[in-house]
Amino acid sequence: MSATPQARSSDAPILKVTDLGVDFWVDGTWYPAAIGMNYEVRPGEVLAIVGESGSGKSSSSMALLGLLPPNGRVTGSIRLKGRELAGLPLNKLRNVRGKDVAVIFQEPMTAMNPVYTIGFQIVEALRTQLSMSPTEAKDRAIELLTMVEMPSPESTFNKYPHQLSGGQRQRAMIAMSISCDPVLLIADEPTTALDVTVQAEILDLMRNLRTRLNSAIVLITHDMGVVADLADNIIVMKDGVIVESGTVEGVFSDPQHPYTQQLLAAVPHLGTGEAIVTEALLEAEKTNAAPVLSLKDVVIEYPKHGRIPAFRAVDGVNLDIYPGEVVGLVGESGSGKTTIGRASIGLIPIHEGSLSINGRDISSATDKEMRAHRRYTGIVFQDPGSSLNPRMPIGQSIGEPILLAREAKGKDLDRRVEQLLDEVELPRSFRNRYPHELSGGQRQRVGIARALALRPPVLIADEPTSALDVSVQARFLDLLQELQAQLQFACLFISHDLAVVDVLAHRIAVMHKGKLVEQGTKEEILRNPKDPYTQRLIAAVPLPDPVAQRERRANRSTSRG
Repeated sequence: MSATPQARSSDAPILKVTDLGVDFWVDGTWYPAAIGMNYEVRPGEVLAIVGESGSGKSSSSMALLGLLPPNGRVTGSIRLKGRELAGLPLNKLRNVRGKDVAVIFQEPMTAMNPVYTIGFQIVEALRTQLSMSPTEAKDRAIELLTMVEMPSPESTFNKYPHQLSGGQRQRAMIAMSISCDPVLLIADEPTTALDVTVQAEILDLMRNLRTRLNSAIVLITHDMGVVADLADNIIVMKDGVIVESGTVEGVFSDPQHPYTQQLLAAVPHLGTGEAIVTEALLEAEKTNAAPVLSLKDVVIEYPKHGRIPAFRAVDGVNLDIYPGEVVGLVGESGSGKTTIGRASIGLIPIHEGSLSINGRDISSATDKEMRAHRRYTGIVFQDPGSSLNPRMPIGQSIGEPILLAREAKGKDLDRRVEQLLDEVELPRSFRNRYPHELSGGQRQRVGIARALALRPPVLIADEPTSALDVSVQARFLDLLQELQAQLQFACLFISHDLAVVDVLAHRIAVMHKGKLVEQGTKEEILRNPKDPYTQRLIAAVPLPDPVAQRERRANRSTSRG
């Protein structure tokens, strides 16, 4: 067991930040991102920094290592084991990076070099900081991949980042980060896009590393379950200022600042969700209406590609969604969730079985028939930033489906776009903005407006909340429920966040390795799961309550033993 925070309090702090300020020069003016920050982190301690996007969490943490863009400046003091880092020349700062302080970035795919293998990148990190021969570095790299519980470390050594799953890439990033046994680890949203089971493994891994190396960890996250699971102390930031700080137990049980209270109130708790029963669903139940979306014995295969053999992503799935109903589709990465979502709008062909929308089987539809079919389905993608055309203003992106369907043009089209902006609660002036000028939550609203532009009877929502802050996520879920109550569409909501699914869904379907292992009402799946995989999935969800989460973790360890 690691030492308790109380036992560690006599140790000298590894990191001491005093009056830290971060500013950015934009259009002739300095804009503050962080103001007067003061905190300490001691050996073996985890400090969580939480807050919404734009609160200054990441900027202040990247400032510790001089990783700000050229228009950024840092004021105040940053002392690492007594050594001042603020103002340190770049050549000396490079010796600190990786060796004394390491960073686990939010998105390992963009942080890693796509043209080099995982092994080469870890070896490079080792040989840059430590005097090692190539053979010694390779052995150490494989040892590190084994330490982070990477499947088949020897073969993974020779793989490229794109050949690994999200969880495996995160493990590789952690292996690289801890390669030189750093005294301080900065983890920037290390579990944001991971499944709950993989997330639980990564958190266990970070906990074990903290114990083994006695390193300090600065955890930047918006996931309160992760904070409750891993952190000792917490800092809450808003508009660049620390509004509250203390122990995790103290802040969770008795938050003092209104913003902290609002942040904790926005966190969805598994088992407390209440889905809105729409009129369309009540009518469908009364009249035994036909399903809007129906999958019968659906098999989807990715064909052989070079040396990569054919892969069966979805195997014999049966699923029906009725008018006005929300069905949550959950499971790990690679379980086939997104494949089903994409097949439902005709982006992926069906290998066997039938898939019907509004009673029309699209499994053998021609390209011309598929174009007509897409009017009946809308999709909200996981990353709205990459699904919107960066060269197209928001109004044009929203109006494009209407224009292509020849439903409206000119002033009529302008009116329809304004109406859609009103529905997703965005100012009409946003129609002239570009995607990069909007926040993540605002871009996601644009994605919904575009998906609903033709009033489709079916909406596919593919992980639409995975990268949103808890408060933005809470408002987004409210908006989706309001729109569904108003427009009465059926929705396939794909997610790995069971608490979010609990808020929205009427029924839940659980996928594992391409098969539908269990489906039923929320009460059946979340309160009384039958399949061992569903039980494991629910047990892995971190509770946003430090005391309850500690008990659950202890029970999990006991059952493993």
